[in-house]
Amino acid sequence: MHDIRAIRENPAAFDAALSRRGIAAVSSEVLAIDEARRAAIHAAETAQAEQNKASKEVGAAKGRGDEAEFERLRALVAAKKAEMAEMQAKAKAEDDRLGALLMGIPNLPYDDVPDGADEDDNVEIHRWGTPRAFSFAPKEHYDLDGVKPGMDFETAAKLSGARFVVLSGGVARVHRALAQFMLDTHVEENGLSETWTPVLVREEMMLGTGQLPKFGEDSYQTTNGWWMIPTSEVTLTNIVHGLTVDEDTLPRRYVAHSQCFRSEAGSAGRDTAGMLRQHQFEKVEMVSITHPDHSRAELDRMTGCAQGILERLGLPYRTVVLCTGDMGFGARRTHDIEVWLPGQNTYREISSVSVCGDFQARRMNARFKPAGGGKPEFLHTLNGSGLAVGRCLIAVLENGQQEDGSVELPEALHPWLRGKTRLSADGTLE
Repeated sequence: MHDIRAIRENPAAFDAALSRRGIAAVSSEVLAIDEARRAAIHAAETAQAEQNKASKEVGAAKGRGDEAEFERLRALVAAKKAEMAEMQAKAKAEDDRLGALLMGIPNLPYDDVPDGADEDDNVEIHRWGTPRAFSFAPKEHYDLDGVKPGMDFETAAKLSGARFVVLSGGVARVHRALAQFMLDTHVEENGLSETWTPVLVREEMMLGTGQLPKFGEDSYQTTNGWWMIPTSEVTLTNIVHGLTVDEDTLPRRYVAHSQCFRSEAGSAGRDTAGMLRQHQFEKVEMVSITHPDHSRAELDRMTGCAQGILERLGLPYRTVVLCTGDMGFGARRTHDIEVWLPGQNTYREISSVSVCGDFQARRMNARFKPAGGGKPEFLHTLNGSGLAVGRCLIAVLENGQQEDGSVELPEALHPWLRGKTRLSADGTLE
């Protein structure tokens, strides 16, 4: 949500920032609705003042026996009351129009975000690890002999349709161990607070973080109105929905492991093989609620937390800054972390870490009270994967694959597997 006062003060700057995202100027439309809303409010207040004045004079006219003046004033009171109600209704209608328009306008990019049209214009800022040199042609995860017994897409299709999977045996255990490893690392080493939240939320929670109204088709809604979360960013961020918190409670750093649900409405035909793009998947999600002065530094901190998981697992990756044309709706700056997948011979996104400024906080009406006193201010919010569990499983399997179809598992994961170190060619964890 955007600050209407900032748009009034500098509409040209607002339009210029949106133009970097390929969006046409909209400030004139915003300000026209805002002016109509303010005019209606002023008219309602004027009518109410005139009604109040006439109401006081009615009694005096009656007392002095001036029946004509009494009737005139009584009619005036009724007319002004009707006029006030009409103007209040108009003001509300214009306010609703303004809110709906602002809700559909994406966040403004920071000045240091690179300009560009799509993912080809993203800028690499960091790279870690060297992709392994294989003495054989590496396979994708679903083609590995040791993986096939524990990764069943046919049964999943029978149960639920396309883009689902049934995991079992050693593969399922590695998947679970990865989530536990991520959670424990973020809690014990990175200082995040472990949180467990619902996966069904009210519509206003989806509005608060920006999934609605524009992107409803990308998510699932139940018949009684709940929405299934596309990520626990929705629930973790909305913990402060409608609250005014004390500054000394900031930053608030949360981490949660949850099921996530996405319809993938705009990705027909993309990444249909294997586990890369599923309707139901798991993520370990990080969310930070911060003071405005500290949010930019927090973005770098959260990026480091996500990168650290990959480094502990020995998985090569690179980090890119998304350009203006590839950045998400609610973000002001986003760092995508892409892990190396030898089966595809390329880097693929495994984490996206974004700073949203006060964009989500305005939608949620989430503020903080400055420690030194003064008017409450809007919080800043950030979110990021730490990491996508299924994609991390893919990376572990593909990077650790052996020529016989077995998989050597990262040493960092061994304690969460009770000392097991490899997935054999027949799918046994040993």
